Amino acid sequence: MHGLMMGSPLLISSLLTHAERHHGATEIVSRRTEGDIHRYTYRDLARRSRQVANSLLAAGVKPGDRIATLAWNGYRHLELYYGVSGIGAVLHTLNPRLFPEQIAWIANHAEDRFLFFDTTFAPVVEALQPHAKTLERWIALADIARLPSPTAIAGLESYEAFIGGASDVLEWPLFDEGTASSLCYTSGTTGDPKGVLYSHRSTVLHSYAAALPDALNLSARDAVLPVVPMFHVNAWGLPYAAPMVGAKLVLPGPGLDGKSLYELFESERVTVSAGVPTVWLGLLNYVTAGDLKFSTMRRTVIGGSACPPAMLRTFEENYGVQVLHAWGMTEMSPLGTVGVLKNKHAGLSREEQYAVQYKQGRAIYGVDMKIVDDMGRELPQDGVAFGNLLVRGPWVIRSYFKGAGGDPLEDGWFPTGDVATIDADGFMQITDRSKDVIKSGGEWIGSIDLENIAMAHPGVAMAAVIAVRHPKWDERPLLVVVRKPGVELTREEMLRHYEGKIAKWWTPDDVAFVDTIPLGATGKMLKAKLREQFKDYRLPTA
Repeated sequence: MHGLMMGSPLLISSLLTHAERHHGATEIVSRRTEGDIHRYTYRDLARRSRQVANSLLAAGVKPGDRIATLAWNGYRHLELYYGVSGIGAVLHTLNPRLFPEQIAWIANHAEDRFLFFDTTFAPVVEALQPHAKTLERWIALADIARLPSPTAIAGLESYEAFIGGASDVLEWPLFDEGTASSLCYTSGTTGDPKGVLYSHRSTVLHSYAAALPDALNLSARDAVLPVVPMFHVNAWGLPYAAPMVGAKLVLPGPGLDGKSLYELFESERVTVSAGVPTVWLGLLNYVTAGDLKFSTMRRTVIGGSACPPAMLRTFEENYGVQVLHAWGMTEMSPLGTVGVLKNKHAGLSREEQYAVQYKQGRAIYGVDMKIVDDMGRELPQDGVAFGNLLVRGPWVIRSYFKGAGGDPLEDGWFPTGDVATIDADGFMQITDRSKDVIKSGGEWIGSIDLENIAMAHPGVAMAAVIAVRHPKWDERPLLVVVRKPGVELTREEMLRHYEGKIAKWWTPDDVAFVDTIPLGATGKMLKAKLREQFKDYRLPTA
């Protein structure tokens, strides 16, 4: 027997329809690549998104066609989010931080038809165009007067001209909620990038879950500024969740430095933000140097890589900003866990609460997770046992686009590649990536704990820990440190910093000081490059 409820499909267009009808006057504020501030409303977004849709249909775009973007967080990019997916085509967000050859490979593999791009990326597009085999049209997100000139981009068009003559009247089509909506490629740090193809259903369900009180706690009372780029896992779902709840959206464009972000936080009375630790490091340095405070910002989501405990404490103790420590993956749309305390933690001391917040958090509804040993046997959730982290759920990948890499699942679970513990309250803590764990004398040492301790030193700007070969112990940890400008810091001082904080045998055997640590396109440290750089390094203990 079936229930007698309406069978409305969960479609991305329904989020926009809801926002237009019930939050039509709520603002969307963008810092444009032109340098000025643009303001309009959800009602305007809906109208222009319908123009995008009608323009694409008139240009022969069919359901399932891939439409690519190479753009910052801005209102035009947001219009493409809805205009493309709303007609059953697939929005493919390309990462401009990759090399043009990598972008070309991804665009060819996806068989993208059109490319919409911000004018700041014109040099990237010039380098990309000769290698793109399937792209038919090249459309700059600008009006005709703002097109880059001179340019070597053949057939260059203006976005405003592309949509300007189109009707803003459209009844969004209804189709199966399992229809593909958007496409993101993994960073490809080990082999070619692989495409993750989201559906309308998975995206809407992810938006519901992200907005929950024990997740990102979003509402119509919030002003949300996603620092995480819209080209990186759909800005962690915020361009969908904000319209769902009617939150004001503030889109920062290319200005992701501390000064630019702080000005937007204050002028637009931002209450919630989200980004990776490297971005927050720049912001904290700026506000600290200027002895500034946040007037309205009350919480920020930190993910992409582990939030250093020192950063979490600085936000909360110095600036009154709650840190929501989160974890996820491109393959998970991306949200998996958020570190919101339970009622039982209210009576704990602040230090005890911090110990829980340092973990990556607990699974939000829709994500199931477990840890297993190398034989696939489930391990206890006691906060001590650590093993390979597996996940499953309605917004977790089943297979990669075009079957790349074969079947990724293990008995119906997706192996994340992370090594983790899960405690009795469900709080998960990443101890390492499986490929980064240090195996010393048959025992595992997690690099993340060692990095967090190093980052708490006031003279350290960035730190990474990698495994280096050792004749007796097989591998031992090497600490790689970037000093803060003007700081004198010695090997002995750094190693003393670990005393009393970890088991003595976990202490790194040596410290290497470098000018920079290589970062990937999403802001993560590229430990594979560090291991290559230090492959012949000889430890003093060796």
